[in-house]
Amino acid sequence: MPESNSTRSLRLGIAGPVGTGKSSLIATICRALSDELRLGVITNDIYTDEDARFLRSAGVLDPERIRAVETGACPHTAIRDDITVNLLAVEDLERDFALLDVVLIESGGDNLTATFSPALVDAQIFVLDVAGGGDVARKGGPGIARADLLVVNKTDLAPYVGVDVPTMVADARAARDGGEVLALSRTDAASVAELRAWVLRLLAAHRSGFHVPQDPGPMAPHFHADDDGGALHAHADGDHEHSHPGADRTHAH
Repeated sequence: MPESNSTRSLRLGIAGPVGTGKSSLIATICRALSDELRLGVITNDIYTDEDARFLRSAGVLDPERIRAVETGACPHTAIRDDITVNLLAVEDLERDFALLDVVLIESGGDNLTATFSPALVDAQIFVLDVAGGGDVARKGGPGIARADLLVVNKTDLAPYVGVDVPTMVADARAARDGGEVLALSRTDAASVAELRAWVLRLLAAHRSGFHVPQDPGPMAPHFHADDDGGALHAHADGDHEHSHPGADRTHAH
């Protein structure tokens, strides 16, 4: 019989590219479940607490249950490479509001390769949106392929951006070898109910000990090397590359 995990909150990561609606998704989960579950939220941004302020202003939870982590580095660093700051934030939240049922951890906006360490979260949702293009699910990557749930978000915008949602969902399921995909709009009660039910099933599996955290796989190989002129951060999938003048390390992913 699997060991029960009822003494610790379910830690659920929300990842995805910039602008796909991660904060909105968290707000939707909070609205759907805050009456029956004890929830907390940790947001990640490089230099601001913008997402935390958005969620507090939305009134979806007691503002004290929403904490911000300012990573000061590329967004994926604090959710996979060195998770210490997020682990401390989660543990502080759990101590201050014991016992919590679910802690939602939002990644900073990154590209299609961003994934959480299984040492930080028990499960993860990867978020795409129709405004990013109907073909984006076919591009793959560890988050799209192996997150516990893939959400195709903002489906209400599909008529305005020329995206066929059933085709995008079918492409996503193919990229995930049949893994779960949810087409979601916060204005569509049926899809919100599906999201709510998925979180409750996951929580039940976590509490009973039947859910085992899975590692979606590393984003890409990387190294750190001294550099005279600055730090270069490059993603192997070619999504973006940028330099930080005056820094003393090179990052290549």
